[in-house]
Amino acid sequence: MTEGSTLVDLLQLPFMQRALLGGLLSGALGGVLGSFAVLRQLSFFSDALGHSALLGITLGILLGIDPTLVLIPFAVLFALMTNQLVQRSRLPADALLNIVYSSSLAMAVVALSLLRVYKGGIQQLLFGDILGVTWLDLSLIGVLLVVTTGYLALTRRDQVLLTLDEPLARSRGVAVSLHRLLFLILLAVVVAISVKAVGVLLISAFVVIPACASRLVSRRFDTYVVLAAGLGAACAVLGLLLSAAFALPSGPSVVIAQLVGFLTALALAPFRGMAAPGGRS
Repeated sequence: MTEGSTLVDLLQLPFMQRALLGGLLSGALGGVLGSFAVLRQLSFFSDALGHSALLGITLGILLGIDPTLVLIPFAVLFALMTNQLVQRSRLPADALLNIVYSSSLAMAVVALSLLRVYKGGIQQLLFGDILGVTWLDLSLIGVLLVVTTGYLALTRRDQVLLTLDEPLARSRGVAVSLHRLLFLILLAVVVAISVKAVGVLLISAFVVIPACASRLVSRRFDTYVVLAAGLGAACAVLGLLLSAAFALPSGPSVVIAQLVGFLTALALAPFRGMAAPGGRS
């Protein structure tokens, strides 16, 4: 890539095309799950898993396996363990998550300090490198997007009740515990796959910001979810284009684009007289 390369030239490169497709898919996926996570007050879960994911990445490096393949089972185990801790302990969920992710992060940093050959890549782990997305990553994201949207669509009524009024959902016979666990697992896997693109430190913003922006300008629940997915995808693509055009880090550029989208929604909300999405869908 030369200094005289234009954005059009960059778009012809296979790695840039993979990055844009990955940003589009993962942005939409993060927006969909983030819209539910925000209303269910699970925002801190994505942040805790993002930080803990560094331990999963370290395990992959130590075992000589693609970290993406290690992160998925690691994320599922994290979700299962967290769910059990919250159910069995009297401590607040955010306190437990803080203990888990702080301990995992500490162990990962110690392990990485012993891996001299990987010290040069620590910045990519912390802030992401979506330009390094492979066809394997894209395949996993695509499959996960289909599974997630299919699950949420087939259980739409239960998901809406559980999100907006959990006691009412229980009284209507919704399997609250099962749906909560399945959602945590899906969110964990999404975070694990997206860590490579956005990085350990920024993954929470990737999930939360589009959902918060959508909540400011949506009256209906369905509109809220669709808009969150659209904002996530659009901001990911815009951030990547800005990153390519001005030689900026890709992960932070995506999050900055999301921040601009959030501030725009915040400015528009008072003129629309918005309320939290809880109306008829």
